[in-house]
Amino acid sequence: MTAQTDTTGSVTAVYKVSGMSCGHCEGAVSGEISELSGVSSVKAVAASGEVTVVSAAPLDDAAVREAVEEAGFELVGRI
Repeated sequence: MTAQTDTTGSVTAVYKVSGMSCGHCEGAVSGEISELSGVSSVKAVAASGEVTVVSAAPLDDAAVREAVEEAGFELVGRI
């Protein structure tokens, strides 16, 4: 699935991240991804391993992967 653009011009992408198991994990992943340029919101859910990212423009997957790895987890890919 590709990123979706909504009516406000924002782009929403959902990623699968492995290794998250708690709220601290969610916070670590969210914190790293939120530092990427153009990101306006991040919601990580440990139970499903899904991370929803809203940004001004499509994000570079390599940058997202690097941010997730910096938090100590593995980016599986986009959903």
